[in-house]
Amino acid sequence: MEQPAPALEPLDNTFSSILCVVAHPDDIEYGTAAAVHRWVGEGTTVRYFLLTRGEAGIDTMDPAEAGSVREAEERESARRVGVDEVDFGDHPDGAIEYGVALRRDITRAIRRTRPDLVVAGTWGLRFGGGMINQADHRAVGLATLDAVADAGNRWLHRDLDAEGLEPWGGVTAIAVAGSPDPTHWVDVSGEHFEASVHSLEAHEAYNSVLPADFPAPRELLGMILGGGGKAVGVEHAALFEVIRRG
Repeated sequence: MEQPAPALEPLDNTFSSILCVVAHPDDIEYGTAAAVHRWVGEGTTVRYFLLTRGEAGIDTMDPAEAGSVREAEERESARRVGVDEVDFGDHPDGAIEYGVALRRDITRAIRRTRPDLVVAGTWGLRFGGGMINQADHRAVGLATLDAVADAGNRWLHRDLDAEGLEPWGGVTAIAVAGSPDPTHWVDVSGEHFEASVHSLEAHEAYNSVLPADFPAPRELLGMILGGGGKAVGVEHAALFEVIRRG
């Protein structure tokens, strides 16, 4: 007999600093931004680190132009949920390679910002809804998991010492967005849901060239966060697989 799925637990915000690490502009806006809005409202400092500028994401716009457009849209999107600090790496959109260089760049961001929670994307082959996960997402998600451990080891990435970045082992948990095996939820009903819609709408250039049948931001987030809410008995919820450390 198939065993029932374990009950999801609320993710209590006991965090003073959160770093969200993703591959592209708009990755955070597909649900996580609603939780970010709540966390910021509760007094937590939230920062973003994106490994690319999403320059290969607009079919009608040359990457040389698209990178700066998408960076600007992400900064505005972050501002709409209360995030002021958004940093970008220089990895190539669509061709991120998992490896030591990627781990080092994420380790640098962790050591610099010294968060106690890191939010990552899933590195699984599929998202929670069953859709196939994209290659950049998988590489960055797995590298983020490994970089959390790297950040606390002074004998790894020793070139970061020259940048004055001391080891940081203070990450107490990793919250994985989009996981097929969520364990925790954040209630993002009401103003948090509305802020997330407003945040995704900031990606105007990107959204404007999506297929005509692709759901608009409100409809899409209604499906993602509404589905999470249905699973836990609230209107809207962001779901995460939480991996505790220590």
